[in-house]
Amino acid sequence: MRIRHNDYEVDDDPGRVDQDAVVSLLAATDAYWERWRSPADLQAQIDTAWRVVGAYKRTDGSMVGFARAVSDGVAVAYLADVIVAPGARSAGLGIRLVDAMIEQGPGRGFRWMLHTKDAHGRVCCRNR
Repeated sequence: MRIRHNDYEVDDDPGRVDQDAVVSLLAATDAYWERWRSPADLQAQIDTAWRVVGAYKRTDGSMVGFARAVSDGVAVAYLADVIVAPGARSAGLGIRLVDAMIEQGPGRGFRWMLHTKDAHGRVCCRNR
């Protein structure tokens, strides 16, 4: 699945995910939920994720956003990471990442969960 959005592209190809870019995204935003993860832990989480979705600049393909989910593959999914680079914010990418993950993927009818102590932007998850 590839979705064009202005100067960006949202893609669910796990082979396209750049772990170094994800580490940089998490560090650049001082994400509170990533502080305990080593690069090896993060790679294991990406490798074993039920689904990953990335956002990329159309001009050079560099990764500017990332979302990761874990699931039982039947009814329930947990949105574990959603991150957008500071320079790419306010372009609707967070919403596009979540939409691609939930509405455009195999978990469309699942019950989704997200635990957060803060919410940036206007991301909304609903139960079906």
